[in-house]
Amino acid sequence: MIEFVDVNKWYGEHHVLRNVNERVERGEVVVVCGPSGSGKSTLIRTINRLEPIDRGRILVGNADVNDQHASVNDLRSGIGFVFQQFNLFPHLSVKDNIALAPVNVHRRSRKEAVDRAMLLLDKVGLVHKADAFPAQLSGGQQQRVAIARALAMDPPVMLFDEPTSALDPEMVGEVLQVMKQLANEGMTMICVTHEMGFARDVANRVWFIADGEVLERSPPSEFFTAPKHPRAQKFISDIRG
Repeated sequence: MIEFVDVNKWYGEHHVLRNVNERVERGEVVVVCGPSGSGKSTLIRTINRLEPIDRGRILVGNADVNDQHASVNDLRSGIGFVFQQFNLFPHLSVKDNIALAPVNVHRRSRKEAVDRAMLLLDKVGLVHKADAFPAQLSGGQQQRVAIARALAMDPPVMLFDEPTSALDPEMVGEVLQVMKQLANEGMTMICVTHEMGFARDVANRVWFIADGEVLERSPPSEFFTAPKHPRAQKFISDIRG
């Protein structure tokens, strides 16, 4: 479903991604973890070209993400992305935030888009907030709306870039619950997160990244009990603290 082939990226002199060669299979949930500044968010943002790469190839399905002739809008409309900040339009109601892209990009009728928005709001437990505005919602509710908005485009892949890091602790669980539900339904997902309980419970594989290199990739049962790379061992040790 997603393949990284010898992917490299620099910010000036800083080599932020180094020779990344990884695959994500259809229906797989991969959690990307590692120390701050290791390149996790940069890696996930290369998949829909929010960050261009300097060398290598990234394939999503059969599409080459960095093909200069490819439409970036077409690419992004087929990849759901949930950010740290919720990025909802403050002047639109919850249901209109969700219906906007299907109407404008997929040319669906407004009725069809709103009906779908209501189904997705039901899925994330917020159908009663359909007519509310983002400022009237908690952070956890806003992030659940952001997930529903991404799902409204029927993407085959969902990317999550630290989706709970901007939330108060008591709101984290409600967002992770929605993500777990998606994983159980077979959604292909890559999640950059510090929520190691989620990684343990939901991931098929964990990628550990440090200094721009994927140093370990293993099932959670192995990663959390017997990591092989010394950097991964230190990371797990620090978590257990």
